[in-house]
Amino acid sequence: MRRINEIFYSLQGEGFHTGTPAVFLRFSGCNLRCPFCDTKHEQGTPMTDAEIVAYISTFPAEWIILTGGEPSLWIDADFIHTLHVGTGMKIAIETNGTNPLPADIDWVTLSPKGGLTTPQTASIASRLRLQRADEIKVVDCGQDLEPYFHLPQAGSNTRFYLQPCWHPDPEQAQKAERRTIDRVLADPRWTLSIQLHRKLGIE
Repeated sequence: MRRINEIFYSLQGEGFHTGTPAVFLRFSGCNLRCPFCDTKHEQGTPMTDAEIVAYISTFPAEWIILTGGEPSLWIDADFIHTLHVGTGMKIAIETNGTNPLPADIDWVTLSPKGGLTTPQTASIASRLRLQRADEIKVVDCGQDLEPYFHLPQAGSNTRFYLQPCWHPDPEQAQKAERRTIDRVLADPRWTLSIQLHRKLGIE
């Protein structure tokens, strides 16, 4: 049994696959407590692997997005194999990187939480347990950005996305977006990620 917060079909709103139809498999719970987290993921329903596969298979997507919370707390190699075989879909994961992942995930989005150079968060890089990251997606809270390019998971083909920190106040959200746009323009190694689903008013 795995604790599932929700399963839904929508467009990927962030990062490399922005605009791509996908089934989102949101797991409950996280091992971090980020002050900017905007996801209500603590509650969940126990589901068997067969129930998960059966429900996901009702949607016409090419991709499954494992998200949370922190999905790495709930998955293993057998589950990834079951999803691949049972649905015929590709599998992506959005993870904070603090747990190892099964090898057969098709796309890994690493979203490290916190800055990498302040005394309070200096150990974040050392806590990462991933072997690779296809993309590194960073929430822009005004932190030093250079250290993200030097993470061990940042290979020659890794894409880097910088995303404004969401704020419920429209004026503050606009300021955050402007800051992130300016930072991307100043350093073209980044690509802007704008949470398209919020702009479109979809899940």
